[in-house]
Amino acid sequence: MRRHVNHLDPTRPRHRRRAQHRTLRLLTTLASVGALTLGAVAAQPVPSHAQEPAVTGLPSGKGPLGWATYRQLDSIGALRGATDTRQFSSYDRTGGNNDGFDGFSSCLRMVGPNCVIAERAGAGEISSIWFTRDDGIVTKTGWIRIELDGTTVLEAPLQDVVDGKLGAPFVWPLVGNREDTSGGAVIKVPMPYRQSMRITTQNNPLFYHVAYRSFADADGVTTFNRADQANDVIAKLRSFGLSDPKPARRGATTNRSTVEVNPGATTRAAELTGPGVITQLKLRLPQVQAGPSVSDDGRAFGAGGSSTFQVAVDPRNEGVRLTKRLDPFIEEQRARVLVDGAHVGDWYHGPKAPAGEWADQSIDIGPQFTSGKSKLTIRNEFVSSSVDYNEFRYDVHSLVGGTWIRTDVMDIGPERPHEELAHGYRIEQQKWQGRRYSVYPTDPNAVTASDAVLDGARLRITFDGRTTVDAPIGEFFGSGLGEYDVRSLMFSMDATRDGWYTSWWPMPFAERAVVEIVNGSGVRIPDATVDVTWAADRSVTDRLRPNGSLGYFNATHRRGPTEHTKDWIFVDTPGRGVFYGVTHSMRGRTPLNAEIPRFYLEGDERVYADGLLTPVQYGTGTEDFYESGWYFRTGTYGMPLAGYPAHEEGKAGCRFDCTGAYRLMLPDAVTFHTGLRFGIEHGPLADIAADYSSTAYWYGQPRWALRSTDGVNPTDNASRDQHNYRSTGESVADLTSVFEGDDDYATARGKVTATTGPVSFTVAVDQNNSGVQIVRTADQVQSYQQVRVLVDGQYVGNWFMTSGNVHQRWLQDSFLVPAKNTAGKRSLAITLEPVPGAPPWSASDYHIRSWVDPYDNGRSVPTKIDPPALDWTVPDLGPKVLGPRDPVSTKEGQVGR
Repeated sequence: MRRHVNHLDPTRPRHRRRAQHRTLRLLTTLASVGALTLGAVAAQPVPSHAQEPAVTGLPSGKGPLGWATYRQLDSIGALRGATDTRQFSSYDRTGGNNDGFDGFSSCLRMVGPNCVIAERAGAGEISSIWFTRDDGIVTKTGWIRIELDGTTVLEAPLQDVVDGKLGAPFVWPLVGNREDTSGGAVIKVPMPYRQSMRITTQNNPLFYHVAYRSFADADGVTTFNRADQANDVIAKLRSFGLSDPKPARRGATTNRSTVEVNPGATTRAAELTGPGVITQLKLRLPQVQAGPSVSDDGRAFGAGGSSTFQVAVDPRNEGVRLTKRLDPFIEEQRARVLVDGAHVGDWYHGPKAPAGEWADQSIDIGPQFTSGKSKLTIRNEFVSSSVDYNEFRYDVHSLVGGTWIRTDVMDIGPERPHEELAHGYRIEQQKWQGRRYSVYPTDPNAVTASDAVLDGARLRITFDGRTTVDAPIGEFFGSGLGEYDVRSLMFSMDATRDGWYTSWWPMPFAERAVVEIVNGSGVRIPDATVDVTWAADRSVTDRLRPNGSLGYFNATHRRGPTEHTKDWIFVDTPGRGVFYGVTHSMRGRTPLNAEIPRFYLEGDERVYADGLLTPVQYGTGTEDFYESGWYFRTGTYGMPLAGYPAHEEGKAGCRFDCTGAYRLMLPDAVTFHTGLRFGIEHGPLADIAADYSSTAYWYGQPRWALRSTDGVNPTDNASRDQHNYRSTGESVADLTSVFEGDDDYATARGKVTATTGPVSFTVAVDQNNSGVQIVRTADQVQSYQQVRVLVDGQYVGNWFMTSGNVHQRWLQDSFLVPAKNTAGKRSLAITLEPVPGAPPWSASDYHIRSWVDPYDNGRSVPTKIDPPALDWTVPDLGPKVLGPRDPVSTKEGQVGR
């Protein structure tokens, strides 16, 4: 595991939660976003003319490109061809925890005083960008420049970009700043390119991730157009957690059942006969009590003051319920409530409640004020208070067909400037703004029983005889630590009265789907309501065959104690598929009086696809993976693709420190063809004891789509002769080092060639291939190695290795050869021509694989590409204990990032 360490600053105060009082932001600086306000938030009913969803725009098996990533979410189960997903990041190249503190590993290269953080040749797409530094303020990074196909498509101060000041499409929630993410800065605008991309920052950014996809060719790829504002995508994302983000399906029907599940029993909630697709699954458990510990920011106004905002409602409503969160420590709060100018009632709170408690109040608004409308203007006018009138959040529910459905959330506060702007929020005579860490007064026994149900009762779904979903109810819907509010693009948990848990993952099946609740909680579950919405779809029958183009939906659950020096594994599976995210419940075992009770958050994610020994994704910390920063700087938050709904400390069933988070990887989904291993450390050396639970969301099929057909060892004479290997300007040296990642304690010894002239060799491929992958095992001691690749004399692209590591030198990278240059051939003549000025091209092994019709490999676990010429030494690590000579830095400056 990690060996390099940094010094912990002993003078820095440890992390403590505290209310934050900040100057009110001048939201007028974001006026360019103002046109996308309430209409973008509305949860719209299914139109009567809805058509079958379009699944076009998926050229050459690349998956959705550009804005289709968000427009065609009904097609996310489609498997992909010759494409992969990778990530640039500031991870410590020594394997230690210095993931950006001094910026040592942050720049791939310098262009004058500027820092290149991502650079590729060939066709692909920038999928996701994350930064942090200086407690989440990225001003010191200066400008960011994004160049695609030789043209600058974005150049502006990074802070302005993530603040949403550039206008659509770079607006919330496609961008987010530290208030939106509790410490991070994100850009989620997908930006395709046909030939090249480069991202440069004015100054060293310290901590960052850039996820990108690579394609074998540019067929169907259109370079990102900055002028396309994608207002429909922005509108969809702003309704995250409130409505189905997928295109509506004609003929969809809903099966409702109310079931009772005794402890130890299994109850069938739905059985469907296909072919078809489950488009929405909803569950309501009336017995469950919401988690009592809630962090939220808000505002307050005084005499003569008011607040005004707009909210979305369902035009089919038979009335609307408005629920407000308040701090009841302030007594005698009264305000008039007006809806579209009409007085509909009063908010009133009388006697003072104990300090540190929350309260909720609701007002039911009659249909005479709401029916037929899709939005309402709410105005609260001050009447009286002992101090002021405070408000933290409003949940909006519409009564439709006798059922309350959540149609909007107005989350108020200085750390919610974009949500306030989207709802047209205005406050007059403001007297206070800040954050409260408070609890709802609840029966501890009821909360314990509720948590047991969400943690111990499972949702189990079987498709065509295979159970691929078997996960705790709470974690499946986004919160494994209890009932907390969750709003994401693909699932939600409504923690208010009569609230539903909802999933929008499309779940195809050819013949039969069975939905069950398995009660392992020890608590009886009465009156559980399950709604399953599905539509017939004859096309899935062929596409779900083992050789088909569509994967089954999986929700893979794991739980248990973490293992010393071993990553926590979200999923480890053979086959082919697409990984889309995870909900993660972390229960630390470090006492709260320790210096850093949340030290488990120092763990980095490491992702291995298709047997490569080098991670395709190597992160910088756990909260960084969840797109936040600095140990989730200000508390819980929610965005469409990432969130942190729960933090518990020493209560509510959490002995010490507990964290609940989710991450959806829709634009940056990880594609795999032979297998996937997706893990995350628990602490800087995967050495901090904790109890973890996770539910990973992915689509897949068990058969493999890459077949190994040949291998070339340029340091072996027999292999050179067999493959007609030729090279000029070549030298051979011994290398003893390690691969990056979670096996970096295993030393490999072998010989490596370094070439300044052309290399050529002939390899065997499968005649029925639909493209070829060349995997190179090499020495990455020098970065920016680059060659021109020719196949049978035709130029197919540049193999461009921007990475470099003088500490952990072994590398496996790959190059995709398009099918138009390989299809129908049994062998290929490969020529690699070093680009003038590039460092010598190194290689210890070339492994050749062909994309083929999926086949049964017969293996139950993924396999690694282990070059036969390497000799391995794997020491017995034993327990590693951090001592006074082995300090570890963190990012809470230095304490937690």
